[in-house]
Amino acid sequence: MMHGQGSGGAPHDTGAGLHTLSLALSLFVFWVLLSGYFTPFLLSAGVGAAIAVAWLARRMAVADREGHPIHFLRAVLFYWPWLLKEIIKSGITVTRIVLSPSMPISPALVRFRPTQHTVTGLVTHANSITLTPGTLTVTAEDGEFLVHGLTVDGANGCVDSDMDRRVRALESDRP
Repeated sequence: MMHGQGSGGAPHDTGAGLHTLSLALSLFVFWVLLSGYFTPFLLSAGVGAAIAVAWLARRMAVADREGHPIHFLRAVLFYWPWLLKEIIKSGITVTRIVLSPSMPISPALVRFRPTQHTVTGLVTHANSITLTPGTLTVTAEDGEFLVHGLTVDGANGCVDSDMDRRVRALESDRP
């Protein structure tokens, strides 16, 4: 028997039960959203499937803090709307630049060190930059980002940014 596991193979983790329950609930909600049908048979089949998958995930030790990061839920509920607002603002800015007769494009590359310390934080930050129109994370390695911007101001806006601080706060949100 491995350390930290019982005879059933599931880890003895105080949060494992919460992660398994959250996973089952998330899977059921996903099932309902994809199905769109609310008959008793399909709802009970969805519950059964969600419970079975969550149980298997727990037995495989993937329903854990990394595999199902429910501890980010509260922070994500605040970060995603902010990111959506930034995507819309940047989209409007890029549209104005592209539609302008003078096409004020000044492509630039900037290299900087983000303040995140976890892989999840770094990936979230790099992807958030790329999702924002006018900027693209070219490389994200060795604790350093290389970002291409449609304009110098757009590229420089990624350095020591509000996005960096918000992702850092999201990353450090612990239960």
